Amino acid sequence: MEMNYDENTLHQLEQELNVQILPGTEVMIDVGAHHFVKSSATSDRVLVPQPSEDPHDPLNWNTFWKVSTMTCATAVSFTMGFGPLALAPMFPQLIEAFDSNLTDVVQFTGVCILVLGFSNFIWVPISTSFGRRPVYIASTMICLISNIWRAKAQTYGSFMGACVLNGIGAGPGETIQPTVIADVMFLHDRGKYNTLYFAFYFGSLMVGPIVSGPMADHSGWRNFWWLNVALLGVTLIMLIFGFPETKWHRIHPEEMPDLSHAATAQRDPFLGLGTPSKQQFRLFQPNGHPFRSIAMDLWTPWKLFAFPIVEFASFVVSWSASSFLTINLTQSQAFAAPPYNFSSEKIGFFNFAILVGAMVGLFSAGPLSDWVCMRATRKNKGIREPEMRLPSMIPYVLIMMLGNFIVAFGYQNAWNWKVIVIIGFTCAGIQVAALPSIASTYAVDSYKPVSGSIFVSITVNKNVWGYGFSKFITPWIISSGYVPPIMTNMGLVTLWCLFGVLCWWKGKRFRFWSRDSKVHRM
Repeated sequence: MEMNYDENTLHQLEQELNVQILPGTEVMIDVGAHHFVKSSATSDRVLVPQPSEDPHDPLNWNTFWKVSTMTCATAVSFTMGFGPLALAPMFPQLIEAFDSNLTDVVQFTGVCILVLGFSNFIWVPISTSFGRRPVYIASTMICLISNIWRAKAQTYGSFMGACVLNGIGAGPGETIQPTVIADVMFLHDRGKYNTLYFAFYFGSLMVGPIVSGPMADHSGWRNFWWLNVALLGVTLIMLIFGFPETKWHRIHPEEMPDLSHAATAQRDPFLGLGTPSKQQFRLFQPNGHPFRSIAMDLWTPWKLFAFPIVEFASFVVSWSASSFLTINLTQSQAFAAPPYNFSSEKIGFFNFAILVGAMVGLFSAGPLSDWVCMRATRKNKGIREPEMRLPSMIPYVLIMMLGNFIVAFGYQNAWNWKVIVIIGFTCAGIQVAALPSIASTYAVDSYKPVSGSIFVSITVNKNVWGYGFSKFITPWIISSGYVPPIMTNMGLVTLWCLFGVLCWWKGKRFRFWSRDSKVHRM
């Protein structure tokens, strides 16, 4: 519930609509004497949340500044994900450089993603207390330093240390952009922008191996990390000049103005015309109670694990991402060995299929989930419930199952690589852009005030499982083949997605249980 109605207004709306308005439930039409700011003078679509009449409110920013903000945030998500999972095609070179073995070099990836997940217990509280801008700038600088270290590392231990530092710095790439989207974009646009985030973040994990494989073969694996340094340097410059602070105080019920037609007709003359203030380009935003805010943000992600909707989103995102991680960790193991004997370059190029799949997911999942929501809202007389988004998961669950089946049995039985890559890898890309975006958007719609903490919960869950999976998948494949681990993972993804049926049926009841929680007043 982002409209922040006072108790009297809320009671009146519930009586007129004959519906219980819980956190996450949004009124998308004018009701009786209650009139809201619309998306345009000729539209009847109510804007959620309601923008203020301040020209510096991020919701009021003009197209240039909204595009600039989203471009910078997306660049951070891409560049921070570009390096950590790009090692797979260069595993043979790393084994040789550090006189190691496959099981040990796989841990470069596993340790990095584990540290990355827990680093958000640092970054998200700072983001909530002092703003998104200082977090983005500081974390990008740390990533830049860690990639210089990676390029210069001479021993296994030194490279592992660089991986740990990279994991610390890259945390905001997974958690901050969804919060920025909620800061800047209205509810009816968030589906496509969250899909944009997931497509570019997971897309970076796919493009990384495409680039690292040929570079490892032709110019040396160290040059790949110098490329990362250049990309992060450009991103840092973009952030300094193109990313104003998006954190904004939204009015609370006691601060709400009168919602009569006369009061709202001219309530936001700056909609689509606003610009950031000089204050929003400061290095950080002042906070009167930073330690209290940080303490709350340290506790909130753990508290959210008790909320069924957040738990559902965490598990769907974690195991959907694990389907992609499976391909990332096994592609060299499968395709560098007989009967394929492919080079690092060719194995890297196979990731184009995953990237194409992610683009399909990008251009279909966001618009599809938003369309499903709007259609259900119209049928529900202008009342939107977060659960209306969930049916759009169905086609992507089927695609996920098909992709895992083809990869598992294709690897095991040495099928033609074209079948494995063109169908299996592409399906993996489609589902990893779609399922996480739909599930996480559902959680954010239900608990928007703690969107950053939601993504900490999701990321910790995802990366702990990812680390564990990276530890045991290689020896499990050696002892049992490809089918057991990959099909087990597929079964878990399917199981968690099936809980979407329960959320669609009883999700409003779950939100009723937590309606009085302090998370709605943070």
